Amino acid sequence: MPVKGFVDYKRREYCNDIKCPIQLIMNRKEQDSTEYNDLREICKDNCLHTTYEFHHWLIENGYLLIKPE
Repeated sequence: MPVKGFVDYKRREYCNDIKCPIQLIMNRKEQDSTEYNDLREICKDNCLHTTYEFHHWLIENGYLLIKPE
């Protein structure tokens, strides 16, 4: 749910911004193809980056994590 005056994080924005090698290959594949889905499994189960790196990227790029009360 978007917050007025703010933009939501776009899917894989981090991956594309840091030029993740898996994401770069995925970008050349047809979405939902077997090759694409095989690459997605790498991301889901064995991401090359940590949540720490992702969290700090969010902060450096001005994202705020919010949740309703």
